[in-house]
Amino acid sequence: MLHCGIVGLPLSGKSTIFNVITRAGAEVKPYAGGKTDPNRAVVDVPDDRFDRLAAVHKPKKTTPAQVEFVDLAGLSRGAGKGAGLGNAFLSFVSDADALMHVIRCFGNAGVEHPEGSVDPVRDWEILDMELIFRDLSVIENRLGKLSGKKKPLPEEETERTLLERCRECLLDERPLRVLGLGADELRSLRGFTFLTAKPQIIVLNLDESQKSIDDVKGSDALRKKIAAGGEVAIELYGRLEMDLTELSPEEAVEFTEGLPIDRPGRERLISSAYRALGLISFFTCGPDEVRAWTLRDGDNAVDAAGAIHSDLARGFIRAQVVSYDDYTTHGDSYAGCRDDGVLRVEGRDYKVRDGDIIEIRFNV
Repeated sequence: MLHCGIVGLPLSGKSTIFNVITRAGAEVKPYAGGKTDPNRAVVDVPDDRFDRLAAVHKPKKTTPAQVEFVDLAGLSRGAGKGAGLGNAFLSFVSDADALMHVIRCFGNAGVEHPEGSVDPVRDWEILDMELIFRDLSVIENRLGKLSGKKKPLPEEETERTLLERCRECLLDERPLRVLGLGADELRSLRGFTFLTAKPQIIVLNLDESQKSIDDVKGSDALRKKIAAGGEVAIELYGRLEMDLTELSPEEAVEFTEGLPIDRPGRERLISSAYRALGLISFFTCGPDEVRAWTLRDGDNAVDAAGAIHSDLARGFIRAQVVSYDDYTTHGDSYAGCRDDGVLRVEGRDYKVRDGDIIEIRFNV
């Protein structure tokens, strides 16, 4: 299962965000005493389409899509060069498929900032630079080995050219994800587990005194950095959202009166992580089970069959496909969709779309 690693400086509220996502309440405590082993949790992906299909079919069993979150220890200056807990931290980060970067925007005299003051842009840049330092060290190490070869192979020369391009990007203090690397290039670099090539979501951790990003120190510089980086940025009242997990829906509405909260932070975080991981969902529906299956964006009908069972992929004949929107407007059944001409028959190379409802025909 793909997972999203939650990263940030110490005392930025990472564990609070993890608690919001997992509804763990006060069970997961912030890191302390040199602890480096991450907190892990698998959570259901919120999806109104799945909920509606389950309500319509009333199956014996429902199985939503899921994704794993990993709360990592705080990163401090020098981690990219192995200082402190840096090596342990970066080994966990390298395993993550996407990163959720929590940035402290709240002020709290009782929670001392490790840098001495609240400055979101500075904190963002500290973490980015530590990841850049780590990736640079990996590249320098590999280029050193390649340069020591008297007669490098053609594929090694290609690798050297690509790594030098990556090095120039990092030396410009830019993450590798901005390079626009092609699929083949990304595949050839996979073994390096470059941290700055991973998709990243920015979580701006606010407090109730801050109605929006405009109330954050250095808001103009922060908006400029968000616009320049192109990452998804989510404004969240971390501590408040964690407290809301212990309230009834009615109490939560009263508790958040006057704050710009139109959708629970937990749902926004999980959905954003699912998209950042490059994942989509397709559905199977019936009286026994309504289930959301997870694929990588770009996977085909045979991949969908294999997600259900290897026998379906091995004996794949065809897939009957209808979009969620067509399904729900044509009787919520394959029969209704077939009668109205919106049910399609697709072959093995069909690229599955998010929200497709699929029935596999196979023979083994």
